Amino acid sequence: MTSAAHIHPGVCVKVPAKVNLELRVGPPRADGFHPLATVYQGVSLYDTIEVFPAREWSVEIAGRTAAGVPADENNLALRAAQALHDVTGAGRPVRIRLTKEIPVAGGMAGGSADAAGALLACHRLWGLDMSAAELAHLAAGLGSDIPFLLSGGTAIGSGRGERIAPTSARGIYHWVFALSETGLSTPAVYAECDRLRGSTPVPAPEPSADLLAALSFGNAEAVAAAMGNDLQAAAISLQPALAEVLEAGMSFGALAGIVSGSGPTVAFLARDAEAAIDLAVSLTASGSAADVRKASGPVTVGPVELAAAR
Repeated sequence: MTSAAHIHPGVCVKVPAKVNLELRVGPPRADGFHPLATVYQGVSLYDTIEVFPAREWSVEIAGRTAAGVPADENNLALRAAQALHDVTGAGRPVRIRLTKEIPVAGGMAGGSADAAGALLACHRLWGLDMSAAELAHLAAGLGSDIPFLLSGGTAIGSGRGERIAPTSARGIYHWVFALSETGLSTPAVYAECDRLRGSTPVPAPEPSADLLAALSFGNAEAVAAAMGNDLQAAAISLQPALAEVLEAGMSFGALAGIVSGSGPTVAFLARDAEAAIDLAVSLTASGSAADVRKASGPVTVGPVELAAAR
């Protein structure tokens, strides 16, 4: 009788979206990247990543937000799997199946979540024994948000966002995300941020002590008061309708509203679960947003589990 351990059709992992509670952006570095100080939080919108042994590399995409995600060598999950294969020489090619729920080009790191999931799933599928630090180092070479999304939770990001340090966070935070029908290019938002700043001196970014203290106490009102995003003005400059979305959410009772990352998704922090429902209904009924999602955080990456071949 063949044991279940030898019937290994595939591996599945669910990876959350992220929201930046704070995003502080320094002046451009010589390599073109900007030094960042950010506080990430994983939120309960998930992409599901499944990997299966195959004769050749491929990726297939399904789900609510599948439109516009490349299904070729430009797909970040596929690139991540191939990078892990190149570094370790382990395993055979895989077929990747992505079931998308995270908004695309929305500042919530959907592509990065897929890459993190591919790394975790292939690591399990191929029976590798890389350390968390080794996997994070590989992830950092693929994208700045990917190291955080190997685990999720709440964490401080530095460097260009790829250097991750856990931080104390108590409580559950209730979010409402107002999605835009059109995405924003991350490089374009950073370029607009630089243009708006002009020759104004920009200090080295540091995380806010007020925000970290508020998280440690689990105080949603204090977290709301300390949230901030240095890219928000640039995102609004490129997509002025975001200012109206922010104003609408605040008028409907949000504790705080912020552009998530480089946008254009707007994240609203609500007082509690009931307030989040009311806010989502109001944003939808008023037509203020093309699509509205509720989520809570912090959440971590789901368990890496066996998956049945499909």
